[in-house]
Amino acid sequence: MFEALQMPFFQHALVAGILIAIAIGIIGPLAMANKMTFMSGGIAHATYGGVGAAIFFGSSILVGAALASIIAAAAISFISYRFSSRTDTAIGIVWAVGMSTGVIFSDLTAGYNVDLMSFLFGSILAVDISDLWLMAVFDLIIVVLVWFYYYDFMALSFDPVFARLRGVKTQILHFLLLGLVAMTVVLAMRLVGLIMVIALLTMPSFSSERFVNSLGKIMSVSVILSIVYVICGLLLAYMYDISSGASVITVAAFGTITLFLIKKIKGSSR
Repeated sequence: MFEALQMPFFQHALVAGILIAIAIGIIGPLAMANKMTFMSGGIAHATYGGVGAAIFFGSSILVGAALASIIAAAAISFISYRFSSRTDTAIGIVWAVGMSTGVIFSDLTAGYNVDLMSFLFGSILAVDISDLWLMAVFDLIIVVLVWFYYYDFMALSFDPVFARLRGVKTQILHFLLLGLVAMTVVLAMRLVGLIMVIALLTMPSFSSERFVNSLGKIMSVSVILSIVYVICGLLLAYMYDISSGASVITVAAFGTITLFLIKKIKGSSR
């Protein structure tokens, strides 16, 4: 285990994992409070179109994925506000169009490219310095925006009607939050892939709200849990030579179930 910490690729993976965990811990509770979990799934799968396009044109995959996720978030936000009863339809359309676009670009790319599969199921051990810098910039943007609009996000999460009456531009804030979710999805796909990103967004947040009752505290606990899950998952993946994404999700699921049982037992004893 200790020799892994001396290897540059594993050091990069740990740093990337911590950066991803910070974003997951902050945005996960907001996404869950605003019932955006299914929207996150739509954005995640639509991002595949940006990944395929980036590989086809030979550009940065993270940048391509980020652009695709922002476009998907804008489309979902616009349709859900114009046709509030058709939000699930908007998510389904964006989901299908994004995936199909990625498949088309994948078919048009000469030869088989393993990068597409790694972004579907995660490949954090392949991150390099440039990826780490991009992740750090994404993290900084997320932290600054959430810090600046914290009370507006809190009002939007728990009483959007009251927030609108107080002058909060809820439609713009809703799109901003979806944009932050999109950026978090782009980060998380390097760790667990687009297929399992919803699980990582929800499990730390779900566990956190069982023990604390304010949005800020939920975020703090969620960040800590996300970091623990990521580090333990990466170490487990290295020790047993298994997929890092699947390992992290398995550890997170085990942690979530364990914390749920602890809370249940404590509640029963009282």
